[in-house]
Amino acid sequence: MKAQNEYVLSKQILRSGTSIGANVEEAMAGFSKRDFIHKMSISSKEARETKYWLRLIQHSQIVDVEISSMLAQVEELIRILTSIVKTSQDSIQN
Repeated sequence: MKAQNEYVLSKQILRSGTSIGANVEEAMAGFSKRDFIHKMSISSKEARETKYWLRLIQHSQIVDVEISSMLAQVEELIRILTSIVKTSQDSIQN
């Protein structure tokens, strides 16, 4: 059962983790500022989901992998994406 759990979690991380970059790429080609913000917001949400899956792996201890550095990287990515979204929202409100 352990291998099954590892597969499920790794699949979820792959899906949410790759979605971050895909949505950033889509945001860069956005048709409008609102489209850009929407796609960057999705990227931020996907980063948060990736953080969730990493924490789940860390706490479940079903794999022997050091997760701390990955969590630190995704935290930084969340901060960057959140800042981009907030700055972009402020620019269309002013």
